[in-house]
Amino acid sequence: MEQYNVTGMSCAACSARVEKAVSAVSGVTSCSVSLLTNSMGVEGTASAEAVIKAVQDAGYGASLKGAGSDAASHAPAMDEDALADRETPILKRRLIASLGFVLVLMYFSMGAMMWGWPVPSFFEGNHIAMGLAQLLLAAIVMVINQKFFISGFKGLIHRAPNMDTLVALGSGASFIYSTYALFAMTKAQQLGNHEAVMSYMHEFYFESAAMILALITVGKMLEARSKGKTTDALRSLMKLAPKTAVLVRDGQEVTVAIDQVKKGDIFVVRPGENIPVDGIVIEGESAVNESALTGESIPVD
Repeated sequence: MEQYNVTGMSCAACSARVEKAVSAVSGVTSCSVSLLTNSMGVEGTASAEAVIKAVQDAGYGASLKGAGSDAASHAPAMDEDALADRETPILKRRLIASLGFVLVLMYFSMGAMMWGWPVPSFFEGNHIAMGLAQLLLAAIVMVINQKFFISGFKGLIHRAPNMDTLVALGSGASFIYSTYALFAMTKAQQLGNHEAVMSYMHEFYFESAAMILALITVGKMLEARSKGKTTDALRSLMKLAPKTAVLVRDGQEVTVAIDQVKKGDIFVVRPGENIPVDGIVIEGESAVNESALTGESIPVD
């Protein structure tokens, strides 16, 4: 089975779409995609180039896992690295930055307009400046969360819309309509139509465009945090597995990496050591802790 790294997946629908696309490749007998580890296992005679192209055509990225010459010797370390939680810190920074601008935007759009909260004297009665300030703040939030738009519209182009597509369309529609209202209000002010100016002011939805992105980022961060706790537990289990085994070859004990153990090898397990791979006891006796498999707290003879 060939292992691949897959990038760009954000939900279960994404992993299902990747799996469906790769399964349709000629020569692929089975395909399994893991959203948790952003990886994919493929069995069959299909070439790596064909598999990667299928993933890219579906709107995602892919690369062959362990393509380096010494990949085999670093396989356990690579597996642990794949489980590392890199997403939560990135989303946390995005959320903090977004909330800073969203709070200022909400102050201008809701506080000043609805409750008469004080604003700098420059903005008092200057409806165009107020609208431009809201447009700028909303645009900054959209730039901070540009990943929603990149992923969403990429999926739309590949006829594979995902959750990010809905977020991008909702936020983008609010921003575009509000920008139109701002230009219409500017024209109404030039014509001296004060009633139309006040009407268009209530058509601004810049705060909605920014708030959508901020709230979805909160959800994404909580999801990534839960996912990170799961992967941390998996990494802890992987660290319990021995990295080496002591083989008996020509009457001598030789320590080798775990991936070099082959069927038929005889290995030595000393008291207190973990058993490196599945095997049959041919000599000696002891008690083994099987709690990870059976839940039994008492070592089994």
